[in-house]
This record gives sequence, C-alpha cells and structure tokens, in this order.
Amino acid sequence: MSYSVGQVGAFAGVTVRTLHHYDAIGLLSPGGRSHAGHRRYDDADLDRLQQILFYRELGFPLDEVAVLLDDPDAEPQEHLRRQHQLLSDRIEQLQRMAAAVEAAMEARKMGINLTPEEKFEVFGEHDPEQYAQEVEERWGNTEAYAQSQQRSASYTKQDWLRISAEGTDLNNRLIALMGTGAAPEGEEAMDLAEEHREQISRNFYDCSHELHAALGRMYVDDERYARNLDAQAPGLAAYLSRAVVANAGRRQG
Repeated sequence: MSYSVGQVGAFAGVTVRTLHHYDAIGLLSPGGRSHAGHRRYDDADLDRLQQILFYRELGFPLDEVAVLLDDPDAEPQEHLRRQHQLLSDRIEQLQRMAAAVEAAMEARKMGINLTPEEKFEVFGEHDPEQYAQEVEERWGNTEAYAQSQQRSASYTKQDWLRISAEGTDLNNRLIALMGTGAAPEGEEAMDLAEEHREQISRNFYDCSHELHAALGRMYVDDERYARNLDAQAPGLAAYLSRAVVANAGRRQG
C-alpha cells in the first residue's frame, strides 16, 4: 500500500505544506513516486512520520529530530525507551500542575485569596504588578484596557495557570519552528501568530489584526518585552514580531 500526500496529511493531522517541507529538508522523503511524479508514502514512511510528530509534540527542533531518527546506532527499541521516559517526565509535570490547580480550586471554595507566594508560583519571575501603573497611564482610557481589567478581575489561580500554560506551549512551538529555519513570514509561523492573537482575544480583550501588529512591533521596540522573549530563546522577539506583522498583513488582504 502507498498513500498520497493528501491522504497522509489527513491521517496525521498535518498540512500538505508541512509534508512538503519535511521532504525538502530531507526529514521525511516519500518512499516512491507515482507515474505522474507525485509523492507516494509507504508504511515505513508513516512510521517515521509518527516518530517525527511525537518528538515535535515534545518540543524538539526538527534538526534534533533528524539526528535522533537517523542515528545508525539507535534501535527501534531505543526510540521506544526514550519516548517512554519523555512521556513519564511530561506526565509527572502535568500531575504537579494538576495538584496545584486542585489546591487552588479547593482554596477558592473556601474563599481564600491568592497569597504572594501563589502569585509567584503562577507568574514565575514576572511580576504582573510591575508595570501596572505605566499600563494604566498609556492605555487606561481604551476599550481594550477596560475589557482586560474586567475579565482578569474574575480570574482564579487555575485560570492564570491555564493562560500561562497556553502561552508557554505556543512559545515552545514558535521556538521549535524557528529552529527549523522556517521564515517568520511563512504559513506555519503566521498560523502560530494568529493563534497568539486568538489567545489574547480569548483571555483578555478583543485583539484586532491592526492592534496585534502594533503589539508585534512593540515586542522589539520595547527592550523589556524583547529581553523577556529572548530569554526563552535568542531571537524569539524578532521572530514573533515579524510573524505577527506578516499575519496581520495576510488577514487584512
């Protein structure tokens, strides 16, 4: 049996563009071609794609995935052992997060407010109050500011943990994509930028593409934003900024 690129994309939940990219960089080249020259994937190709997507889900850059899969000394059993360990680590991390959320839910039932320690647990080294006065002075009269204040006033600790986890996940996928050498103006990067905008709209305020582009430019113009983003991966601020601006241009026609 062999499968077309469209069939494989449907099986795996990835775009045809992604499969073309994997072929172009030599990460997943189809085992055959049709008489017309179209890509045809066999069962071994599907097994390799499954491995690729697994490592991608765990945040591995594509170049590292290639090294792992093409290691001549690695046996299939070794891949399974490595994946089992990675999954076990992920499960342990999620269990710790779930326990924190459960404790917050119980505290909420008892009417206990978040302590400074709990706020630190959610926001890490970032102090959400650090720029509160400056934000109010700059945007206090805007509808977006009022909407954000209204929504966030009702958020519980589990809400903030969820929002933080969403942001971390998106940034990790941006970092992984950046590691492949994909252009920030490419489809995948712009799709992640659109997801970034949707997260803002869902959690804080209705963020138009025009406003999102302005935010994107601020990520590099304001050294504080740039420093925070680049601390996660050098160049992330500029990469996200360019993807956001490109996505806004795409959506605005």
